[in-house]
Amino acid sequence: MSGAASAVMPVVLVVCTVLLSLAAFGAIVRMIKGPALLDRVLAADVLLVVLASALAIDMAANRRTDHLALIVAITLIGFIGSVTVARFVQDRRRP
Repeated sequence: MSGAASAVMPVVLVVCTVLLSLAAFGAIVRMIKGPALLDRVLAADVLLVVLASALAIDMAANRRTDHLALIVAITLIGFIGSVTVARFVQDRRRP
């Protein structure tokens, strides 16, 4: 890495960490407050995206691909969970 890039990287990591922490905090607050089941499910999905993003940033900062399988698993679990809950809510609304 060049001198300028190595000086900027810690700042970028701090900014990303702060933004992801705020997003995780907002998602946790929404999971607690609700008020509906879909709000809580969406917040859980956002929390999974924040976790996957944090892992991706860690991989980029350390120049490794250790967490790639974990990121794929997290995104698949989030997608399948969201689709399952959406189907469940859709079936409950039918007369």
